[in-house]
Amino acid sequence: MCGRSMINITCGTPENLVIAVAHGKITGSDYEKVLMPAIEAKLKTHKKIRLLYELGEDFLGFNTRAIWDEAKLSFGHLREFEAIAVVTDVRCVINALECIRFFMGCPVKVFRNNKRTEAEEWVATISWRTLAEASCRW
Repeated sequence: MCGRSMINITCGTPENLVIAVAHGKITGSDYEKVLMPAIEAKLKTHKKIRLLYELGEDFLGFNTRAIWDEAKLSFGHLREFEAIAVVTDVRCVINALECIRFFMGCPVKVFRNNKRTEAEEWVATISWRTLAEASCRW
């Protein structure tokens, strides 16, 4: 893992993939100092990136500023995401993603914690054809 924060970025991933794992209570500072810079660094060399965002089993939630920063991140880079996989067992997060995924410009898929390996495989290998078909549905 790179860095020590409530959000850890996994090093050594494919160039267009950001893997972030959230632990404990996530703050706006975690987004501003860890997640946003990791995404922006990938966007310097890629027009579109993929994100795997895992809410670890010790995840305790987001503070208000983190929720705001998440919205800014999601909608600020709306067209720059190619695919997003979220790994969580937190029911309110799953429900929220089901509501907003239709507004995202890319496929968003939720995986349960015990399906983390499948999530990483899906987000890393989703085909151009599947991406094109998903774009037509939006």
